Amino acid sequence: MQNEEPIKDANELLEKLENLHPSDIAYSLRKIENESVDDFFYVLKTIPDELLGEVLLELPDNLREAAYTELSIQRLTDAVDLLESDDATDIIQEIEEIDIEKAKEIYDGLEEEDKKDIEWLKRYEEDEAGAYMQTELFSAKLNETVGESIQRLKTAKANDELINIHQVFVVNEEKSLIASISLEDLIIFDFDKTYEEILNQADEFKYKPFKVSDNTHIDEVAKQVEQYDLNVVAVVGYQDMLMGRITSDDILDVIEQNATEQMYQLAGVNEGFEHEDNLITTAKKRAIWLFLNLGTAILASLVIGLFDQTIQAYVALAILMPIVASMGGNAGTQTLAVMVRQLALGDIELENAKDAVKKEVFISLVNGLLFAIIMGIIAWIWFDEKLLGLVIALSMVVNLFSAGFFGASIPLVLKKFNIDPAVGSTVLLTTVTDIVGFFSFLMLAKVILL
Repeated sequence: MQNEEPIKDANELLEKLENLHPSDIAYSLRKIENESVDDFFYVLKTIPDELLGEVLLELPDNLREAAYTELSIQRLTDAVDLLESDDATDIIQEIEEIDIEKAKEIYDGLEEEDKKDIEWLKRYEEDEAGAYMQTELFSAKLNETVGESIQRLKTAKANDELINIHQVFVVNEEKSLIASISLEDLIIFDFDKTYEEILNQADEFKYKPFKVSDNTHIDEVAKQVEQYDLNVVAVVGYQDMLMGRITSDDILDVIEQNATEQMYQLAGVNEGFEHEDNLITTAKKRAIWLFLNLGTAILASLVIGLFDQTIQAYVALAILMPIVASMGGNAGTQTLAVMVRQLALGDIELENAKDAVKKEVFISLVNGLLFAIIMGIIAWIWFDEKLLGLVIALSMVVNLFSAGFFGASIPLVLKKFNIDPAVGSTVLLTTVTDIVGFFSFLMLAKVILL
């Protein structure tokens, strides 16, 4: 049952818990917390163990940290014990950042097999595929029959040991991954045949597995999942030894996280501090980028100051200047957003970037000519001055051209120097479009009008 409207009453939520998805429960908990922190903790402590872990993972960072602090060691241990290995590892590591001793006690309370899985997954860097994999999967050996493996799957499902199973991974005696067969193919096979017999009769590439190395960057894994519409990717280690799997829900989280980071970075905002309860800390982090913007604004003002006599002679210039800068800034932001996103998705590489720059410059020139005509006519009628219309028209073409060129080039230059294209691009682009816009407009006015 999907909860279309969040439940804002604690008692009503508790009555409907069993019929709600963990995501819906977490959503309602956020609304309850806005009304009453006490009610939030009251509901949280009443959630059954089999739901608690998944609900915690759906909460935003700040509420999850509060929950880790408030919930008892035993409750957290029971909740973690019922999670898949990757999610259990995430919670243990998050609690370690808050209270190392509490995390250790929770870890000590887990079963030995779960401890081994967590220790193994903690070895990986946070951007490696191994950090996102879960060790729970359905595999079968070459000499095993289909019927034997399906019986094992039935038992595992009955004991809630496996969830979200889409295929069987076939391995040899050395546990190296050989093939991946979907369950919909598996059920039509002769259950008395071994996997080796089935693979020998099949086309060589029919059951070729999609796999990534455990140290592959998670962004590369996400690209592969998107490109081939995969539900799951096998993770292998040395000599293709099967180690785990990454499911599509984890990849969706990665894609969402990357998109969020880019959006924040383009705006000069640090995502890590946006959920801070300390407003002063958040304000300080935003102030750094605002300080840089102040510097660029001063540069633009200095350019205007060079033409103070020109502005005094034609007051209309002061009225029209913001239009030139605004159009250039917006055109540049459009180009910048497209380039940063395409770089992130891998649609543009440095080797073929020249065509992308040409495309953006051409689009900017076309728009520049269009709005040059429109704004030129408006300025001519508005101030009854033909030459003033010519000045702003020419300036519009120059500024939109520079917006397209620099909006496309700045992310590429940053990428070449191994700097995230989203970081700092907006500040650099604003500086260029403001300075070029004001300088071209006022210089043309000085030459043509005076």
